Amino acid sequence: MPNTNPPPTPSPSPPSPSQDERRARIALTRILEPGDDNTGRWLRTYGATGLFHHLTHEDSALPGVTPQRLAGLRNRATTTHPDTDLQAADTAGARFLIPGDPEWPGQLRDLGDTQPVGLWVRGNADLRIWALRSVALVGARACTEYGAHMAAKIATGLAEHGWVVVSGGAYGIDGAAHRAALAAGGATAAILANGVDTAYPRGHTGLLQRIAEQGLLLAELPPGAHPTAYRFIQRNRIIAALTRGTLVIEAAHRSGALVTARNATRLGRHTMGVPGPATSSQSAGVHQLLRGEATLVTDAAEVIELIGEMGQLAPEHRGPVIPRDLLNPLAARVLAALPAGRPVPVAGIATDAATTTDDTVAGLYELQSLGFVERHGDNWKLTRQSTRTDFPRREVKPEDT
Repeated sequence: MPNTNPPPTPSPSPPSPSQDERRARIALTRILEPGDDNTGRWLRTYGATGLFHHLTHEDSALPGVTPQRLAGLRNRATTTHPDTDLQAADTAGARFLIPGDPEWPGQLRDLGDTQPVGLWVRGNADLRIWALRSVALVGARACTEYGAHMAAKIATGLAEHGWVVVSGGAYGIDGAAHRAALAAGGATAAILANGVDTAYPRGHTGLLQRIAEQGLLLAELPPGAHPTAYRFIQRNRIIAALTRGTLVIEAAHRSGALVTARNATRLGRHTMGVPGPATSSQSAGVHQLLRGEATLVTDAAEVIELIGEMGQLAPEHRGPVIPRDLLNPLAARVLAALPAGRPVPVAGIATDAATTTDDTVAGLYELQSLGFVERHGDNWKLTRQSTRTDFPRREVKPEDT
C-alpha cells in the first residue's frame, strides 16, 4: 500500500544576518574590547545596529558605564571604517563571521555575554565543522625540551586520528603543537590576540603563514590590531569554548594556560594535564590542576578516550611480559622461595614456599625444564640466567646449607 503520509516539513533555517548588522559588528570589533560582559549585555539588549547607534549619538545613554569610559568608546566609534576593514581582510584572504552565519560555531554561545561580537577567519576550512572535533593544547612559552617533546608527540597522535589541534600561535608549547600537527598532515588552528593579517610573535611569521594556508587563523580583533596583555587573557576563553577539551602541558603557577584550563572547566569542557618533574616550576601549575579538576593524560589515546566518542578507549599500559609471568602459581611460589647463592635442599625450599615436599619437587622439575633452576645432587640452585633478573631474592640461611 503506498505511503500517503505527507513528507515532513523541514525546519526553517535561521534568517541570515543583514548587511547592516554585519557592518555594525565589524565596527564594534574596533570599538569594544574582547570579553567585556557589560558591553555584551548592551549587545544582547540593543542588537548590533542599535548599540552602534548608541555609541555614535551623544544623546543616547548606556547603563553600567562611567561618562569617561563612554566618551572613550564614542571616540573609537568615530574612527571605524567597516569597508576599509573588509578590504584589508580580503587582501589577507580573511572573512568575517558573525552569529547566524552557517560557519559560526554554536558552542561559542556557552560564553554568554562574553561571546565574540564576530570572528575574523583566515583559511579555507569550515570553522564550524572543525570546531566539532577539536582539542586545545596550551602551555608555557618558555617550555623545556620535555614539554616541547610531549606537545609534539600528543599533537601528532591527535592529528593522525583526525582531531584539529587548537592553540594560540605563541612560542613554546603552542608552536610545538602547531608544527607537529602540520608535519603529520593534520589540521590545526591558531587563535590570535591581534589581527589575522598581523604576524605575532614575529619569529612565528613563517609558521602562522603555514597555518593560514593549511589550517585556520582566528581573531576577534580587526585587521591590523595589536596584542595586549588583556587581549591575550581574553583570547583564552575562546580557545576553551571552541574546543571539546583543553590539555595543559607545562605551566607555572601564574600562567595564561591555567586561565584557559579554568575557563574550560567553567564551560563544562574536559580539562587535562600532562605531569612533569615534581621539582620543575614550569609544571607546578599543571600539578595544581591535577590535584583538582584536571585529568592526568600522557598520550593522544588517553586524550581521545576523554573527549572522543563512547568506546574510544585508550589501550591499557603494561610492562613487558617476562617468562616468569607465565608460570603457574605453584611453580612461581617455588621459584620465589629459592635463594640467590648456593644450592639448597628441597625441604628448605618447601618450607619457604609453604607447600609439600612432593609439590616442591614437581615445581622444581618444571622450573628446570624452563631453564630457571638446576640440580646439584640432592640440592637445587637458580641458574645464572635466572639470577640476572631483578626479581627479589631472599638471602641464604645457615639451615639451607
